[in-house]
Amino acid sequence: MNENVIYSINGPVVTVKDTDAFSMLEMVYVGNARLIGEVISIKKEFTTIQVYETTTGLKPGEPVYPTGQPISVTLGPGILRNIFDGIERPLEEIAKESGSFIPTGSHVDPLDKNKLWDVTVVAKVGDQVQGGDVYATIPETDLIMHKCMVSPYTKGKVIEVAPSGQYKIDDVVMKIEDEEGKIIECTLTQKWPIKQSRPVAKRLPISMPLITGQRVIDTLFPIAKGGTAAIPGGFGTGKTMTQHQLAKWCDADIIVYVGCGERGNEMTQVLEEFRELIDPKSNKPLTDRTVLIANTSNMPVAAREASIYTGVTLAEYYRDMGYHVAIMADSTSRWAEALREISGRLEEMPAEEGFPAYLPSRLSQFYERAGYMNNLNGTKGSVTIIGAVSPQGADFSEPVTQNTKRFVRTFWALDKALAYARHYFAINWNQSYSEYIPDLERWFNKNVDPKFLRDRQELSSILAEETKLMEIVKLMGSDVLPDDQKLIIEVAKLVRVGYLQQNAFHPDDTYVPLEKQLKMMEVILYLYKRGKEVVNAGKPIRLIMETGIFDKVIKMKYDVPNNHLDLFDDYYKDIDEAVASID
Repeated sequence: MNENVIYSINGPVVTVKDTDAFSMLEMVYVGNARLIGEVISIKKEFTTIQVYETTTGLKPGEPVYPTGQPISVTLGPGILRNIFDGIERPLEEIAKESGSFIPTGSHVDPLDKNKLWDVTVVAKVGDQVQGGDVYATIPETDLIMHKCMVSPYTKGKVIEVAPSGQYKIDDVVMKIEDEEGKIIECTLTQKWPIKQSRPVAKRLPISMPLITGQRVIDTLFPIAKGGTAAIPGGFGTGKTMTQHQLAKWCDADIIVYVGCGERGNEMTQVLEEFRELIDPKSNKPLTDRTVLIANTSNMPVAAREASIYTGVTLAEYYRDMGYHVAIMADSTSRWAEALREISGRLEEMPAEEGFPAYLPSRLSQFYERAGYMNNLNGTKGSVTIIGAVSPQGADFSEPVTQNTKRFVRTFWALDKALAYARHYFAINWNQSYSEYIPDLERWFNKNVDPKFLRDRQELSSILAEETKLMEIVKLMGSDVLPDDQKLIIEVAKLVRVGYLQQNAFHPDDTYVPLEKQLKMMEVILYLYKRGKEVVNAGKPIRLIMETGIFDKVIKMKYDVPNNHLDLFDDYYKDIDEAVASID
């Protein structure tokens, strides 16, 4: 007879009275339907559990079963191409069994237990192995080789291995005898608690950029592999579209996309689009290197918290194999709202705007799991976290945005005015920043050109100067400005429209390699230099504008294909001819 029964129910928060059967952060099964829950508070009289499923129909007096384990995910082949909910239940399998809505207490295996995988066993009898060592490889998709690794904190001597061949995920392919003589059976999977980061040999200094092919990001506000970025923006400013574009084009090996509390129709659009997208690097479906975690706004609130941790745990697992993983969290504001709701039900003392006092520490726990690492098996891998933030009323002074700023080093502030003017990406160059420039300087100098960061600095200065001048223009009109300042405004417009604005639907403009970005900057700055010469010679700026050279340079992003960068040489001749024609 189970003595642990439900005492009270308050939304997703359930209490059990007078028990010492549970431990902190233990996974439990709640009620006759065996809903998944987690112990979040233990007092002398009451144990509090947050339930990751809807508690409709639950009654006091129903049993609560301990498991002795923390909330964990199953890690193994079959994660990629899959769509999970916040607690790693496969949504497509659930849909086959029970239709469009997840029934309460649904227990479907996260990974297909009947599928046969082509396994190459690389371990040999007599090998000494430890956590992180690879003992089998499996072609999980056409793009990704899955490596089965010895679970961290395990070490011993291999006493038995299966021959290479076809196996299911629960088949034992290797046996280890540990130092105490205990036999450990290794299958194709392992379990890992989602709230605990996976161990690494060493955290490495950040030194390589995550190349996205998006000019405003790569040039002005780059993010590093193993770095963190926030994309704050009001409703309709393009947070989700920015993350889609990064997921499609960034040079990460694997993408983990977490839809946390987003609208259902928006997640549907993500799922449909990702299925149709072709990976530009391999011409295979993008889903071959993508895992989606869908936790829509009508799903249980508590599961939003789990979905973020589930996503980052899957990312760390592939990082341990030596891959570069990018995780898109859309959006951390909905996750923070879930924390606020549960905190309110627990009757905790609220802090700023009703959010719990531990909001900053929870955000830091999430973003700190990013990094460029030396793995236990000697490989190098990274987890890059890009989190969208949805501040109410586009107010960047609210707690989630402000606290996120403390833990991320790249801040891409989306601007409503730019979004409504159809300026894509709507990243505001005055409010955004990247602290990774000094870390990436060596890489850019060695792999692109030392001129790249110098030109970037000059472009930033022109945009900053324009912002100051526009204050005067708004008050007194542009006629009062001298010609050298009018030139800055015209060149800044060229930078904004011809360089920062990008067309996701144009074959040559949707992704721009760094070499082309450098050539475009060089042409713009050469035009600026020649324009200054004209103004210094006492000639009105109007004359160079009338030659049409500015309009021609604005269109170079479309007119020069990515594989014909030699065409940029013609622009220098055109600029020289335009200047000469004024004489």
